[in-house]
Amino acid sequence: MEILTPAQFAPDLFVPHYHPIVCGAWRLDVIGMGVMPGYWSIPCLVSGVAALQRHEQTWMSMSPLELESQGIGVRLTSGHVVICGLGLGWAAAATAMREAVRAVTVIEFDPEVLALHRELDLFAQLPPLQRAKLRIVAGDALTWRPDRDPVDFLLPDIWLPLVDDVRLDHVRQMQANMGANAVHFWGQELELARAAHRAGRAIDAAGIAATMADWGLPLVGPELPEYATWTQAAARQHLPELFSG
Repeated sequence: MEILTPAQFAPDLFVPHYHPIVCGAWRLDVIGMGVMPGYWSIPCLVSGVAALQRHEQTWMSMSPLELESQGIGVRLTSGHVVICGLGLGWAAAATAMREAVRAVTVIEFDPEVLALHRELDLFAQLPPLQRAKLRIVAGDALTWRPDRDPVDFLLPDIWLPLVDDVRLDHVRQMQANMGANAVHFWGQELELARAAHRAGRAIDAAGIAATMADWGLPLVGPELPEYATWTQAAARQHLPELFSG
């Protein structure tokens, strides 16, 4: 019998190198070889995956799921980007590497995460021009308001679960404070799928567009030709109950 080996996951965005570190309740580990599922893609072979844990719960990792889900927004960023939630710092680093991005402001609430990154010094891996775009601000994503340039792009990821019932309200609150021209939030596709399903709509381009119109947020992503396919595949993988019965 032929044994099929999963393909190696090969991200096309900048991914920094990580090393294990502990800071307060936070622990950064680097996992060896394994097979992990994507956000919409089938399980892939991975190696050297960094994972940030707090009290044995993984808050962020460099897994295919995280890179695919956050990568949608990162690839569309431009101008002054505000990232809510520092996490492993990947979204900030990858965003700063984009030519279309002028500045990156990262809002982080947890002082231990900030201390971890001071020790990790992740952004030292960036070229000087890209590193100079970055600014880390200690603050609450739900109350912070722009103190410099207007916000062109809001990229929030402050939640532990992949889906929840508070995310959309949080995004609306952040957007009300920041007035960004464009928004992409972590788990956006699954929230669109859930809302479309509740409204009796298909999880397709038309259903996504109608749901976006209901929300009244300047979401980006759905303009991509693959977006509806990605959204449906992610929903089938992580919200199979939407397709039962």
